[in-house]
Amino acid sequence: MRKDIEIIKLIFKTQLVWRFDIAANVLFTISKIVFAYIVWSAVFGEKEMIAGFTFHTMLSYYIISSFLSQLDMSERIGWDISSAIRGGTFSKFMVLPINTERYFIARTIGASAFHLLFHLIAAVIWIFIFQIRFAFTGDIYMLLSAACFVIIGLLFMMQLNYMLGILTFQFGNIDVFLMIKSTLVSFITGTLVPLILLPASIVAFMRVFPFYYITYLPSMLLIGQNRDEIITGIITLSLWVLAFVPVNKLLYHRLRVRFDGVGI
Repeated sequence: MRKDIEIIKLIFKTQLVWRFDIAANVLFTISKIVFAYIVWSAVFGEKEMIAGFTFHTMLSYYIISSFLSQLDMSERIGWDISSAIRGGTFSKFMVLPINTERYFIARTIGASAFHLLFHLIAAVIWIFIFQIRFAFTGDIYMLLSAACFVIIGLLFMMQLNYMLGILTFQFGNIDVFLMIKSTLVSFITGTLVPLILLPASIVAFMRVFPFYYITYLPSMLLIGQNRDEIITGIITLSLWVLAFVPVNKLLYHRLRVRFDGVGI
């Protein structure tokens, strides 16, 4: 545990070096909010409600979901692992005195913790610029539940990206997999479009999978909706996280023997 904390602290400090990355991430958060404002201004027009959302509630959802999606820095795991395996440098991770997956998880936590403040500032600024009547629940139970979903959801995304990264041992190049994953995740987590706008049968099907609970549900909870899905959601998401533990361990131990340390 001490090693994990030291890695988190080190990565947190090193983020100061990557100033352009910080600016780019904040700019991307802002651009998503601006895009949502323009699109939903046109969609709502003279309408008061769409699918239970007012215009300001919809923008509140987008601000929160954009903040949560940008907080997830786990996508780097897949790219970093893939690059190291193909470049023949992955052996440096194999000799670390810490479990490889835990190392990458600790790295991601450090990066996410650092960016949290900047994305929060960006979100707050745009609330004032657009003069949004920001919808945010005061229910402590819903706030704590949303925090649980965010933490467990981030852990799942770290596991998913780690698994995709180590598949490079098998396939050699997984760039296409990572790009497809990134596009799909943006949609099925509700970052691009609130899932409530989809047909009820599709939404019911998506509740079986973890992505529904990573961005969409915590965003809905934070604007005071979907309280009745909390218990089922935490159980479902936790089961997915637990299922990935043996899967990643098995894949890593079976596939790492293919690594010869000289690149591809």
